[in-house]
Amino acid sequence: MSELNTIIPQLAEAFESAVLEESHGQAVVRLNPADWVGFGQAAKEAGFEVCVDVTAVDWMRARSDRFEVVANLLSMQHRLRLRMTTTLGRNDPTLGSLVPVWPGANFAEREAYDMFGIEFENHPDLTRILMPDEWEGFPLRKDFGVGGVPVQFKASHQVN
Repeated sequence: MSELNTIIPQLAEAFESAVLEESHGQAVVRLNPADWVGFGQAAKEAGFEVCVDVTAVDWMRARSDRFEVVANLLSMQHRLRLRMTTTLGRNDPTLGSLVPVWPGANFAEREAYDMFGIEFENHPDLTRILMPDEWEGFPLRKDFGVGGVPVQFKASHQVN
């Protein structure tokens, strides 16, 4: 039996909300938000030493839970990758921070906050990282206005 067939299923079995799937050859565990940090801690203890990335997806109207948060984990000792995901509602997208488990998740969580407005509880410095502090809104949300710049070409009518 391969390690993929033992380590990751055992990890998922310890959490009632965990649903283990495979996507493009990679293990994916879908969790309830309440299990996010606990599962992260258990994954680290199981040998997933690195949280490669934390990001988000805005499903706008495509799903009942608007946001999906994705963390990509890496175990160098077991030569495995694991993607953990959870969904968050439209009104209060808040999730526990993985920074206490993997300090390297700091900047990735700040980016998800800055671009999508997802708040991470117990994050040590949840401030904007890409946009200016005075920026209003979250640019990667699908309902964020794109704005525009009028363009004037030679020999064309005046653009208002």
